[in-house]
Amino acid sequence: MNPQENAELLAALMRQEELLKQLVAAINKPKLGLHSEAGNCKIYCNRQHGGLWYTLNGEPSDVPQTALTGYLKELRFENTERRKKETCKLLITIQADRTYILESGYDTHFSKCILAAIATLTPEQLYSPITLQPTPGTTDENVLFCRIWVESELVMASYNEQSDWREISKQAIAVTKAAAEMVF
Repeated sequence: MNPQENAELLAALMRQEELLKQLVAAINKPKLGLHSEAGNCKIYCNRQHGGLWYTLNGEPSDVPQTALTGYLKELRFENTERRKKETCKLLITIQADRTYILESGYDTHFSKCILAAIATLTPEQLYSPITLQPTPGTTDENVLFCRIWVESELVMASYNEQSDWREISKQAIAVTKAAAEMVF
């Protein structure tokens, strides 16, 4: 490339970068006017109230949508009290039209599906939106699995009784953190 072509390419790249910054700023603007979407939306991922997942606004409310697509921002474990017992939960933060925080027991199939799948991905793959699709177990009506899609590809990740969940969790959290720290 000659100096003129280099200068033109650099100018085009700078224009694209500016447009991308404007696009990101527009996406991150809060909604104006009346709406029902202030703050985070916490979704409980279990079949306890008849559906696949639900929210609590005083009373449990089934989430009728069958999938959630957004950017995975964080995976973390948190000790909390449920039904007067100390328990550990996996919290999955997804940024979409608003921030969604999905909560699941740390040792449930739902959590294991997510951790196993995310541990197999690269930070570059998590730079794209992912889709979480709760899937009911077929033989036990209390079991809830989760399918994970990156773009239109189903992420296939198996696990069994010998799976090292401490290592799988560390890898999934590390990949998520690396993706969150990526600069485009």
